[in-house]
Amino acid sequence: MTLLRTLPLMFLCAVACARAESKPNLVFILADDLGYGDLGCYGQKLIKTPRLDRMASEGMRLTQFYAGCTVCAPSRSVLMTGQHMGHTWVRGNAGAKNIEVQTLRPEDKTVAEVLKGAGYRTALIGKWGLGELGSTGHPLRKGFDYFFGYLNQGHAHNYYPAFLWRNEEMVRFQNAVVPMGQEIYGAPGAGYATNKVDYSHDMIAEEAVKWIRENKGGPFFLYLALTIPHANNEATRALKNGQEVPDYGEYASRGWPDPEKGQAAMITRMDRDVGRVLDLLKELGVAEKTLVMFSSDNGPHKEGGQDPEFFDPNGPLRGNKRDLYDGGIRVPALAWWPGTIQGGTVSDHIGYFGDVMATAAEMAGVSCPAATDSISLLPLLRGDAAGQKQHAYLYWEFYEGKAGAQAVRMGPWKGVRKPGVTGPIELYDVTKDIAEEKDIAAKHPDVVAKIEAAMKEAHVPSPNWAFGKR
Repeated sequence: MTLLRTLPLMFLCAVACARAESKPNLVFILADDLGYGDLGCYGQKLIKTPRLDRMASEGMRLTQFYAGCTVCAPSRSVLMTGQHMGHTWVRGNAGAKNIEVQTLRPEDKTVAEVLKGAGYRTALIGKWGLGELGSTGHPLRKGFDYFFGYLNQGHAHNYYPAFLWRNEEMVRFQNAVVPMGQEIYGAPGAGYATNKVDYSHDMIAEEAVKWIRENKGGPFFLYLALTIPHANNEATRALKNGQEVPDYGEYASRGWPDPEKGQAAMITRMDRDVGRVLDLLKELGVAEKTLVMFSSDNGPHKEGGQDPEFFDPNGPLRGNKRDLYDGGIRVPALAWWPGTIQGGTVSDHIGYFGDVMATAAEMAGVSCPAATDSISLLPLLRGDAAGQKQHAYLYWEFYEGKAGAQAVRMGPWKGVRKPGVTGPIELYDVTKDIAEEKDIAAKHPDVVAKIEAAMKEAHVPSPNWAFGKR
């Protein structure tokens, strides 16, 4: 009788284990201010990125993939919620002026919450920017079981911080920091170090490796939000060089200015650590069960003291961070999944950060939240490009400056409107004019009308964000 009673329980356990086993792991690695042209596999000639180039050769490189926005916090809000800029709650970098509107609410469901509800172990290691200690947007309240890194984006400028956060505990380091700019960002930690001992990127990379080892049984979701190659803006203002790195490595002997050496060394260091993650997944025998995606939160910055043209970080694209031309929002994007993604695939599929939500939900075998602007990329990743659903359009808005801006990508067409809502619409065929140099709005009034209708449909007014008031 005891055996008969035990058999159903054993069967249920076996079924549960089989279901968990069938759910792939997800690792999303996000660089900070990495340009479309900053990697060798996207045309970079001076900065060495052998591991990311190898990731592309073993997986998929997407050539028309877009960030959520052209600056940090809103782009990450789009990534986490699967809602585009006309719908997502956090639509800009608010900082100390109104930190609450840069904080996710209980009703803003994240990728981590969806996957945790599906039985995944979840971790955020790196930079958050969507909720401070004690707020509704803290990572532990948004679906993450574990957090290590920076809560505040201003704090994240400093690569030699006095402290980082582990869950809700402050972990102190040996670095001596000159406070600077903290009144701008609304939380402590910003500044630059005079005594540089503990380099945050290295600690974040080590923490990621450790967490993967501890959770190799899966299924797991790791959001590895690196800070490289974002500048330390405060060090730039004080020391004229915001590209903080322990050493210049192979670039030390180059006849380049120090900020350029720092920029290159940071990217190559990041490249090394992405390689460590991929190697670890192979070592643990879980590579074929794990989708790894790599991208950047927006286009390249001009804030580290370096010449923004030196490495041609936006490649063939127009604009940089804070632009809604493609240089500010079209980003490098790689997907790696041995045994599922065919190596060396190059895709021109038009996708964006918001698609991570539906992709994760389908991987986990659960429903995608209804209030999203998300399409699963799984058909594409599994080799069924013909079966991959397409967006009718992608949408962005940006509130900084006196006017703000809106943008829409609709098939081959790209519309940019400045100022937002009221300005004229510029129109480009980015399949023929990737640099967005020839405004052809006058030749295609019908297309301009469709772009304008999409902008009107996509933009849901927010009480916290208004064009021309940031």
